[in-house]
Amino acid sequence: MAMSYYVYILRSTIKETYYYGSSDDPDRRLPYHNSESKGYTQRYRPWEIVFRQAFDTKAEAESAEKLLKKWKSKKMTRLVIEGNIQLIDYL
Repeated sequence: MAMSYYVYILRSTIKETYYYGSSDDPDRRLPYHNSESKGYTQRYRPWEIVFRQAFDTKAEAESAEKLLKKWKSKKMTRLVIEGNIQLIDYL
């Protein structure tokens, strides 16, 4: 069975701010961001997963994460979350 890798978007429940990550298990990462993580995710806890997309390779998931970070746009992030933009079209 092939392993999937994911790009995921977290949204803070206290402020409209987003965090972009990639992992083989976003559900496992969420508690880390909500408790142990330092830095950016610590400031805006709690977080919820609002988007995830599976990729066949870790490299593809990391490329999608870099693309989201490069856009630096809440508008683009919302379009991705809503399904109006497909990340695969930009990779």
